[in-house]
Amino acid sequence: MAFTLPDLPYAKNALGFISENTLSFHHDKHFKTYVDTANKLAAGTEFENASLETIIKGAKGPLFNNAAQAYNHAFYFNCISPKAVEIPANLKHAIEKAFGSVENFTSEFVKSAAGNFGSGWTWLVQTKDGSLKIVNTSNAGNPLTDDLKPLLTVDVWEHAYYLDYQNRRPDYLKDFVAHINWDFVASNFK
Repeated sequence: MAFTLPDLPYAKNALGFISENTLSFHHDKHFKTYVDTANKLAAGTEFENASLETIIKGAKGPLFNNAAQAYNHAFYFNCISPKAVEIPANLKHAIEKAFGSVENFTSEFVKSAAGNFGSGWTWLVQTKDGSLKIVNTSNAGNPLTDDLKPLLTVDVWEHAYYLDYQNRRPDYLKDFVAHINWDFVASNFK
């Protein structure tokens, strides 16, 4: 199965906090390179017809890195909405149970992502017992490798925000949490 670069779920000029220029570089160049390289590396291997999730859980080295980055980017772009989305009640209740309030969650999520050293991802995940927690991964890291279910992620590689925010990662993160596509997040929650 060849992986394909999915279209963005919104116009490149629709977000306001991320410019069309950043989205063009991030989606059309960075993300596309991960997809193309994952396809090339998987060809002729045991993972040639595998899903990205299977590759993430079973591969190592460059194939893992490119497949995980393809998965992570597809997930990230779906986590963003051009307009405010209300949190569905069942997810809101779970967030309040885990973090005390939605405000506490967003504060902890931003703090964790701002402190995620170097390049990587910050995730809201669901554990096997159904509880929610925030985890950071470095580089192409993905919570699937730790048997955690991804619900939400933010990309903290500089290519995700540097053209618009330079070194002001916390400002990018504050704008990101105001644009979370809670419907997508809830669709991952069980």
